[in-house]
Amino acid sequence: MTGFTTRLRTWLLIAALSGLLVAIGFLLGGSYIYLFLGLAVIMNFFGYFFSDKVALASSRAQPVEESQAPDLYTDIRELTQRAGLPMPRVYLIPSEQPNAFATGRNPKHAAVAVTQGLLKLMPREQVKGVLAHELSHVKNRDILVASIAAMIGSVITWLSYMFMFFGGNSEDNSPVGAIGGLVALIVGPLAAMLLQLGISRQREYLADASGAKLLGQAAPLANALESLERASQAIPMQVNPATESLYISNPLGARGMSKLFSTHPPIAERVRRLRAMDTARGLA
Repeated sequence: MTGFTTRLRTWLLIAALSGLLVAIGFLLGGSYIYLFLGLAVIMNFFGYFFSDKVALASSRAQPVEESQAPDLYTDIRELTQRAGLPMPRVYLIPSEQPNAFATGRNPKHAAVAVTQGLLKLMPREQVKGVLAHELSHVKNRDILVASIAAMIGSVITWLSYMFMFFGGNSEDNSPVGAIGGLVALIVGPLAAMLLQLGISRQREYLADASGAKLLGQAAPLANALESLERASQAIPMQVNPATESLYISNPLGARGMSKLFSTHPPIAERVRRLRAMDTARGLA
């Protein structure tokens, strides 16, 4: 799948979220919609501008100087120059599980955070693959997409809570209105969650493809993803569930039915797509 197609599918999913929001607002009605809409917009406005600080603080990430991690800085600097990006802030997460994430609302305000385990346990070539993926998130401005999706999803949830506590439109007590409100309460948040999962998964596929192009081959990133999956199952990591979607690999090690609701695509499928890229270019 091309980068254009992936971006198109992502924005179509956001459009679907917007349509769902309008539909639920229509079903619920009442003047409370404006109050909760305003609160959600304000909340997410601050979330957009301060999301990087929240993510870094929740992961206990600390700034790391170049003298402390010279190879890490060298690889990030090389990749950012290739991608035409400014040098991001660099952080180290005190965890033995190999993992990483990027945050920041745009390239000028970006930060890349890696775990101690990533630097200790994985070959430098694979670490570089992980960095290429995370810097691709920065280049693709994925934080903007995620913020829009989160804003719409939050409004949908607020609307559903509004019906729970206020009973929908008090001016219309018809059974049809009540049934519509009940459907909005039950189906709305679930549909919003599934659409947000779709957006997150499309972002991961796009970052994988962009990272492989940045590296010049997909194998380092494909190998890194396989290593990360094994590590997430063997080494536990304390992560706020609200931030797990930021990481390159699900740090909570989704298993069984939980995989269906994971914000990350299956590692096997990500690896398959990456290796297909090398095969198509005659690099396999």
